[in-house]
Amino acid sequence: MATPAKAAVKKKIQFWGTGRRKKAIARVRLTHGSGKITVNDRSIDDYFGLETLKLIVNQPLELTTSKEKYDIAVNVKGGGFTGQAGAIRHGISRALLEADIALKPLLKKEGFLTRDSRMKERKKPGLKKARKASQFSKR
Repeated sequence: MATPAKAAVKKKIQFWGTGRRKKAIARVRLTHGSGKITVNDRSIDDYFGLETLKLIVNQPLELTTSKEKYDIAVNVKGGGFTGQAGAIRHGISRALLEADIALKPLLKKEGFLTRDSRMKERKKPGLKKARKASQFSKR
């Protein structure tokens, strides 16, 4: 049986979204707040050095005008910085969709809900990389 003190504690509403791009996987948690973005327990400014990557991450928030509405906590692993930024954008878009289904046409139109299926091509036998071969000489 719950005591009145425990019952009075308000549960924080959270919205989850998982984003993927290349080898990167991002788990995104949206909570109502002031617009603070944390990536792997570091601020977004510390984690991403390039402004273009920060811009990619913020695109769904600016599109839906919900930048100051939510605090975002992200756990991302795998891939490089660009892939991780794309995965975070995908995860934020999915979490926003969970928070408000009315945003679906807006996010869908911009392509933020579509999983980027491009992956690294596998290395073929006899080649140095996926397509790189040693130089051909006729004689």
